[in-house]
Amino acid sequence: MSTTPIFAVVGHPNKGKSSVVATLSQNDAIAIALEPGTTRTRQSYPLRVDGNILYTLVDTPGFQRPRRVLEWLEAHSVSASDHAETVRAFVLQHQGDGRFTDECELLTPLIEGAGIIYVVDGSSPYNAQHEAEMTILRWTGQPSLALINSIGADDYSDTWQAALGQFFQVVRKFDAVRAPFEQHLGLLRAFGQLEPDWEKALGQATHHLSAQREQRRLQAAGIIARALKDMMSFQEKRTLTLDQVAGTSDSTLADQLRQRWYQHQRQREQTLRVEIEHLYQHQSIRRQEAELEWHSDHDLFSEDSRKHWAVSRRYLATAGFGAGAVSGAGLDALTLGSSLGTGALVGGLIGAAGSYFYGGKFTLPVLNIGLLQDGLKTATFGPVQDSQFGYVVLGRAVDHWWHISNRNHAGRELLDLQPADHHWLERLDKKSRQTIQRTLDKCRKQQPLDENQQHRFHVAIEQCMAVYDDWRLNRT
Repeated sequence: MSTTPIFAVVGHPNKGKSSVVATLSQNDAIAIALEPGTTRTRQSYPLRVDGNILYTLVDTPGFQRPRRVLEWLEAHSVSASDHAETVRAFVLQHQGDGRFTDECELLTPLIEGAGIIYVVDGSSPYNAQHEAEMTILRWTGQPSLALINSIGADDYSDTWQAALGQFFQVVRKFDAVRAPFEQHLGLLRAFGQLEPDWEKALGQATHHLSAQREQRRLQAAGIIARALKDMMSFQEKRTLTLDQVAGTSDSTLADQLRQRWYQHQRQREQTLRVEIEHLYQHQSIRRQEAELEWHSDHDLFSEDSRKHWAVSRRYLATAGFGAGAVSGAGLDALTLGSSLGTGALVGGLIGAAGSYFYGGKFTLPVLNIGLLQDGLKTATFGPVQDSQFGYVVLGRAVDHWWHISNRNHAGRELLDLQPADHHWLERLDKKSRQTIQRTLDKCRKQQPLDENQQHRFHVAIEQCMAVYDDWRLNRT
């Protein structure tokens, strides 16, 4: 038996085998479809961490003629002592036999030493055909466990539990699409108990996977922090000749720069999304969310936005963000005569509460045109002057991170990021609030951050993620 664990995921067609493989191998490129027969040949998917293979999953076709196979095995076996060799003989004799192509494909890794993960659909009734499959698997003599992966709404898991318990030492319910990370590790620990030769390797695998998850969390905080600094400090610039200045009105130039500023911010946020998704090895996610939408009837400072996103004065006070800091021109780059849509505010937007903002009129930004040498002038737009913009980006980013970090690689549903009616960031400690506020202020003023300030900012973002994680856990 190989010292590196190999698991063959087997079962009846269309019962979630490929979903289990995708989740346990962290590979969202594995084809998953509703129709039977999507997997026609066995395929191996190693799970690597830091270049080392922790274990390998083998996706296999489903059983097609288990009763016929069992009949052949029983006819060619003398006693229980030769069961494993009889299975091997069946595979060798029927290679190339079109009647048993799928059975040979799924049995080959077993006769080569792979452990068995038998997958059934707990939403479908148990029947005798499954018993033939389980008997064949028991004949191989390989360590095995069974997973009840309910695909539909009906629940026959109790019946399955009783039947599977007669053939497998370990039987677990496992939703390949929604099972939390700890359940993944639980399966590895269970298999380590079944196969002593793999116990050490699987113990190390659970340790490396746990460490990888923590490392990804830290890396995600850094990715979010960099994006926030970029977006808060970004300034759109354009150099013009005197002729160009003369031929372009200030309003036209302002509109051109503003639209380019919007486009850059949208693109930078999308880059942030992709970086987080790739960090967690999600390469193929279909995502639906409002962009940083500036042209919406649901203005950031509307009553509707206040209802869903505003936080208390207490939060603003503990963040060191009083009313005097947000008056007049301090709001110019965020209002722009346009708006942020409610649909865009995914995650924990920290809006200013009540009388701080609502009901007032805000000064539009002024186009800055400066004189350069050689008859040139420069026009600038930005950076954003209101740190509220940073909280919009932060809330959306943390919410997106949470969905990605808790999304199994078997998930194929559309990732629909929608705003929720909650104020999770109210739970953030005072020190983290102040660190975030100070950093956003420095970024919008285009002041550099030293190494210590950057570190504190990363730690504060990590704390935001922990608070949000805790809020989601308690919510469910």
